[in-house]
Amino acid sequence: MKITSCLERALGDVYLLIGKDCPFLLRDLLASDQLAIVFGQAVMNVLRVFIGSPYGLNLRNVLWHGFASPQEIPVKYCAMLLFLTAGLGQLLQMYLLQTKSILVHRPYVTFVSLEELDVFPDLNDEALSVAEELVKLSSFVLKTMLPFWMAALTAFKQSRYADCVILLLPQLEVGLRLLFTTTNKCPNRLLTAEPSALYTTFDEMLAKHLDNEEVNQLPAALEEPAMEFLWDFLNHQEGPRIRDRLSHGEINLEAFPREVANQIIAFAITLLCRFLDEDMFAFKEHMVINPLMNCASCYRSRFHPISRLKKQVLECMKSIHVWPELPTMPEKHIQTIKGLDGEAEASTLILMISEIVSQLQQYMPQNCCSSDDPIDSILTERLLIELCDRHVCTLYSPRPVLEILVVLRKISTQCHQVTEQVIASTDLRYKQWMNKTLRSRQRNNYLRMLNSIKFLSPMLRLILVLITLELVNIHLVCKKNPFDYQQYLKFLKSVLQYSENLVTYTSPEKNKWDETVELTNKTLIKIKKISDRKLLLMQLAT
Repeated sequence: MKITSCLERALGDVYLLIGKDCPFLLRDLLASDQLAIVFGQAVMNVLRVFIGSPYGLNLRNVLWHGFASPQEIPVKYCAMLLFLTAGLGQLLQMYLLQTKSILVHRPYVTFVSLEELDVFPDLNDEALSVAEELVKLSSFVLKTMLPFWMAALTAFKQSRYADCVILLLPQLEVGLRLLFTTTNKCPNRLLTAEPSALYTTFDEMLAKHLDNEEVNQLPAALEEPAMEFLWDFLNHQEGPRIRDRLSHGEINLEAFPREVANQIIAFAITLLCRFLDEDMFAFKEHMVINPLMNCASCYRSRFHPISRLKKQVLECMKSIHVWPELPTMPEKHIQTIKGLDGEAEASTLILMISEIVSQLQQYMPQNCCSSDDPIDSILTERLLIELCDRHVCTLYSPRPVLEILVVLRKISTQCHQVTEQVIASTDLRYKQWMNKTLRSRQRNNYLRMLNSIKFLSPMLRLILVLITLELVNIHLVCKKNPFDYQQYLKFLKSVLQYSENLVTYTSPEKNKWDETVELTNKTLIKIKKISDRKLLLMQLAT
């Protein structure tokens, strides 16, 4: 398994010596003219027999999808692949000398934000010992696969974290395939690894429907938290996509993080526990297993676009919270600059924002609202945290939901860009003011910026609250008729256009602060209009 994944990555690097875009599928890579030029067609044919076609041995797929038990893998196949790989190295060396080329290996994928992957507590020796007992007792484990499970647990103990996960992922797939074929009453799909039949793999098992359009029963059997975990760690584009990246050789095996292996083993333990005979209930209550079961039962998606939007909104709000602490031009200096008083315009915009907030207040959690000051007492981080804590179903989101999410995320991203630019510009201009390096025009521009900040802060906070209120009601978008849906989408895109224009106008290159007044005014009128027409999702909820 390790050699097939590393070989695929290395062959992709060789392909890029000649070709531009490396094929995504191994079979297309092995059939490419580019590799035949470097290694010769006869050598590529041998490789295709071993790892690249359902009509050959198809070792890579048979092993990575868990179709082969340990006793079904002849040693000679492994030896052949090792010698073949060494031979490929010799052929490549000759090609590089002849063409005076240099092979550049693509960088490995690294896991960033490991804390986001931190679901289960760290497993100690006692937990691993209990896991070894569970493996022998759980009906989730096919007995022929027992050696793989034990080897995975041993690898974790020996700090061989990549080996642990490489061994464990196909076994999770085997156990889930067993459950899939049982719950969907299709036992013939259990060992499908033939060129003439569709593989039963994670992709199909995690889907909403079977290939005959009937509803897949596996999600109901596993329940939502377990499905969320599997989608997060295996499928979502912004998640770690562990199996894909390991099987395609994109991860440095020597630097594989313990934290990730810990999560996969801990999740596997919870599945082992769920498929124990009833007389073994005591295992679930074991002091080292019980916390794992609790974590598994309340898991929520972290990498679905809905979850990512919640994270974006809270990060943007944190950035806006910095604004009141920014250094500002002393009041006595402001008085010296005549003819630039934007107080009236700022006050008008703030009044409009207050009116809209008061209108939307009925759709907000009442414990987060107070009527004293519609802006500072309602458009708060506390409100956003409360809204983001609400559970929004992420499994199998319909197309309209995903389409709206794309726009909402873009708006949030642009708003964050604006707030970061305001922070940077305010710091810079203040330092230049204090050092007396601002020209007259720049001083006027600085004052315009300070006036704009007065209404930009509540405006950005209003947009974040609006986004989040729509997010918690996002599934109601499917109830809109086609005309209302298009009107709603058009409105959101106009808010996106506003946020993109703000990014441009507040950039250090443009510094067009006066223009933000007119922009903001137009957008507030649109928000009020859409709210009056009751086209917002939060208004459908009531």
